[in-house]
Amino acid sequence: MSALIEECEIENEVDLVWLEDIGDLDYVRQSLDRLPTRRGRPAYHRDGRMVGYALLGPGAKPSRSSGTFRRRVFWLLPHDRDTDPEGLYARGAPAEAVDPRTLSPGSKGHKTERSEGGPVSWPVA
Repeated sequence: MSALIEECEIENEVDLVWLEDIGDLDYVRQSLDRLPTRRGRPAYHRDGRMVGYALLGPGAKPSRSSGTFRRRVFWLLPHDRDTDPEGLYARGAPAEAVDPRTLSPGSKGHKTERSEGGPVSWPVA
């Protein structure tokens, strides 16, 4: 869950790769997955679709016991707001969801009024 991700767990991120335009997404779900490599597109084994993932720098150390790396994966389920705007998350958002516009390498992001189903507010220029 997003709230359970600590900044120290993602401090070795060097980039976030988006597989689709996040400008159209109110929120994405994020999780820390155990993956075999620091870089590259991870395999995806959930319902729904992967919308992005993190790349780790050379300073990221694998787990001593499993040899895997903890990397963030961003994803959506079939019943999320982008595909079912009047559904379960017409208002509110899942616990692990954050506004993708608040994400950057090493920063866990946060919920916003938009991600919670409120009006879209754009920064004033």
